[in-house]
This record gives sequence, structure tokens and C-alpha cells, in this order.
Amino acid sequence: MNLAGSFPVPGFSVALEITPPRELRPGILLRRARLLGGLASRVHVIQRPGRMSSLEASLLLADAGFEPVVHVVNRGRAREDIDAELRRARAGGIQRVLCIRGEGDDKDRSTTPRIREVVSRLRDSWPAASVGVTANQYGPRDRVLRNALRKLDAGAGFVQTQPVFGWEMFESLARELKERAPGVAIVAMLMPTTPGAERVARRLGVPLPPLRGWGAFAETLHALRESPLADGVAILTPAIDPDPGFAGALRAALGGDV
Repeated sequence: MNLAGSFPVPGFSVALEITPPRELRPGILLRRARLLGGLASRVHVIQRPGRMSSLEASLLLADAGFEPVVHVVNRGRAREDIDAELRRARAGGIQRVLCIRGEGDDKDRSTTPRIREVVSRLRDSWPAASVGVTANQYGPRDRVLRNALRKLDAGAGFVQTQPVFGWEMFESLARELKERAPGVAIVAMLMPTTPGAERVARRLGVPLPPLRGWGAFAETLHALRESPLADGVAILTPAIDPDPGFAGALRAALGGDV
């Protein structure tokens, strides 16, 4: 049963989060970005080692008429390299940036800025940008809340969570953030617990729920849509290139045409 209703819903955004190809393959990138069709208002582009950069992919998507969210990583990077990347994003017409720690084993340099510094420099140099950061609702609450509030104080406007499996942990963190930082937008990451979800959950370091499948996904989506604590969702797919059956099920859960 479709508990989610139909989208778009006023005031509630739906984004798709995709992994870019390993090399410059515009056709593959665009195919992945079109998975949800018009149900997604924007496309997050993950930054992962050994793949096309989030910036290069986001610039291609912007040229193709999408609204990309570029992921800017600070792990192992110099301050001047990050600044240069942000200048290119701004010049390319990108409007949304998610500042994250990133994956991999790269060691930080003496000039590697903290995430909150990246946010502050971005806000000073690019006031019109929509700037987001992340928070892990499964981590130690005091530390997660303290880190998130520091990044919000630096100028971030939205917080994206780790995948929401169930409701309670997301609700408690989102409530605390909105109480401490009125006006912050909370974007809940969602991932269907279909085959392949275990691998992604291990990579992200998050626990999978005992109840899985499309029914659980639709129930969580419905709860998020109805709650004043969630301002939108970013949907991550367990498979990098989902098959047509998966795409149809995902659109149906969102209330769109199969």
C-alpha cells in the first residue's frame, strides 16, 4: 500500500543521491540522475575515491538543466584547493553545496580546514549559496549535536542525516536541532532496504533495521512527510545503477507513475 501520498508536496523537497561513473561518461551520469524523473527537485552527487568528482559531475548536470548539490570534501585537502573548487562551482551556476568529511584514507594536511571553517569561508565568499552539513543520528548524541551546532553557527542552513531506518532516533535529533537552531532545515537521507543495502550500510557505518522492504520504506517516508521536523528527503539507492523494477517501485512509493 502506498502510504507516502504523492509528490511534490509543498514545503517538502525530494532529492536523489547518485554516485557518478568512474570516468567522464555523460550518458551514464544523466541516466542515473533521471531515475526519479520529475519527482526529484535536485540531485546530490556523491564524492567517492576513484570516481568522477562531484564537482565535474555537478557541472555537467547543471548544464543539462538539473539542480545539483555538489559534495565538497575536506579530508586530506588543502584550504586553497577547496576554495578553488568552490569558485568553479559558483562560476558554473551551482547553487547548493553539502560540506562533508568524505571517505578514504587521505591524511589531513597542515592546511586542511575543519568543516565549520569551510562553511564559514563559503558563506563569506558566496552568500547566496544554500549550504548544508551532515549529522549522524546514530552517533553519540552530545558530540553529534555539538558538532552540528558549530557548523550551523558557521553559516550552514540545512542538515542532512544518515539513512533513516525507523523514526525515533531521527525524531530526537531533529527536534533538538530545531530547538537549538530555529530555522534550520532538516533533510533526512532515505535508502530502501533492498538487496545491496547491507553493503552500503557497512560503508556508512549505520545499523539496518529488523523490518525491511518497500513497506517499511513507505511508512518511514510517510512519517517524514507528515512531520514538521523533516523539510525533505534525499534518497540513496543501494545499487549504483538500479534496474527498471527498482525504479518503478521507488516511484510508486513516492506516489508517482510507475
